[in-house]
Amino acid sequence: MKKSFGAKPYLFPMPTYMIGTYNEDGTEDVMMMAWGGICAEDMVALNLEEDHKTVANLRARKAFTLAIPGTDTLVESDFFGIASANKAADKFRRSGLHAVKSERVDAPVIEEYPVTLECTVEKLEEEPYGLRVLGRIVNVLADEAVLDENGKIDAGKLHAFTFDQMRNDYYAVGEKVGQAWHSGGKLIK
Repeated sequence: MKKSFGAKPYLFPMPTYMIGTYNEDGTEDVMMMAWGGICAEDMVALNLEEDHKTVANLRARKAFTLAIPGTDTLVESDFFGIASANKAADKFRRSGLHAVKSERVDAPVIEEYPVTLECTVEKLEEEPYGLRVLGRIVNVLADEAVLDENGKIDAGKLHAFTFDQMRNDYYAVGEKVGQAWHSGGKLIK
């Protein structure tokens, strides 16, 4: 028997992505978000509430970084989801993390995050459910520590974590359990 929960956003896993932008005074702002992801080969879609400081920064700078946090930065990353830059202008400084300016877009690259997508804002769509930000990926940066012997990003080395919206928990990711477009091959006749 199954229990009914009604209309809820209960997909699992949900990503934990970090949006990096610059405030009007040039200081860094980072926000954790879970409602978004890849929508084309070189595009991301982010669904945000209009009142976030990040949204004002996206409108002004037309650029952002989107990073994958590791479990080693879970505390700081969760803090970025709790604290609002509208109320705590120094939230990035308080995290103790470090940033450098992207060489390709007008946004910060957080040094402690192992993978960062450098993006430009392509479109802002006002929707009844909030703001949809479409961003074009112009480059991907990866720390050498997360690369395999062939120079490719090894997801197991990211020590990424996901969000469980059903219970508001985080779960570590990293164990390989199959090979895409191969594991199910035995069922093809």
